[in-house]
Amino acid sequence: MNIELFVQLLVNGVIVGMLYGVVAMCFVLIYKSTQVVNFAQGEFVVLGAWVCLSMVINMGLPFWAAFIFTLVFMMAFGVLVQVVLLRPLVGEPIISIIMATIGLSIFMQALMNWIWGNNAVRFPDVFASGSVSIGGLNVETAYLMSLVLSLIVMALFFWFFRFSRWGLAMRATAYNQQVAQSLGVSVGQVFAMAWAISAIVSGIAGVVIGLVSAVSNSLAIIGIKVFPAVIVGGLDSIVGAIVGGLTIGLLENMAEFADGQYLHWGNMYQVAPFYVLIVILMIRPYGLFGTPDIERV
Repeated sequence: MNIELFVQLLVNGVIVGMLYGVVAMCFVLIYKSTQVVNFAQGEFVVLGAWVCLSMVINMGLPFWAAFIFTLVFMMAFGVLVQVVLLRPLVGEPIISIIMATIGLSIFMQALMNWIWGNNAVRFPDVFASGSVSIGGLNVETAYLMSLVLSLIVMALFFWFFRFSRWGLAMRATAYNQQVAQSLGVSVGQVFAMAWAISAIVSGIAGVVIGLVSAVSNSLAIIGIKVFPAVIVGGLDSIVGAIVGGLTIGLLENMAEFADGQYLHWGNMYQVAPFYVLIVILMIRPYGLFGTPDIERV
């Protein structure tokens, strides 16, 4: 047994799992507020990466300035999507809104292909050192940035929902939209804020992933890869999103280790999370931390 490889993949699994947890929180945030699953989440991630990369390469901005401008752009884009595309569908069947997000996903893929093409493009060197040695392990600097940003985002989510006025309004809206509106909460503004925050966090994830690998439209697959994390944790649980992301990240890397060292089946890295998804759904259909929907007949 290659202990060094095992520990390396274990560390990578934790770091990647934290990033998955951040993207999963975007799914949960929108679902808790609007009862809608955003199937364009992967495209939001890719858009953030492309916008930041374009500002660095084409406009010559420093990376950190481009990163801040990207977050502002993603916030405006999230509000625009909610106001223009989804607000007219309020009161319509949920399947109509879900189909709208699927259509948005296809439209964004086509638009990004037209603007930036299909080729993968790498960020210029952002950090002075590409990797850092920690306890004898070489960890990419971009991975460490991913871990730090993930922890910051999770801490901000906790503070926002627990102590801020808008966070409390969002929790009330998620519990019952009609009751929240009767108490003076602007449900429309809550929806817009939920999409804005989701877009900002997706932009952060996209930039980090682009730094680790390269920016291409194929990165949208993260929306599908994170979906098992969302279902495993529970669609309406922020804590579940974090736990689900860590579970899937560790599972992917441990499956890669087991397959490379012992099984030699191939492709276990990609399919193992979906096996776990099926098992979890058979045991707990609402996920590990999801709230069962009890109906009286």
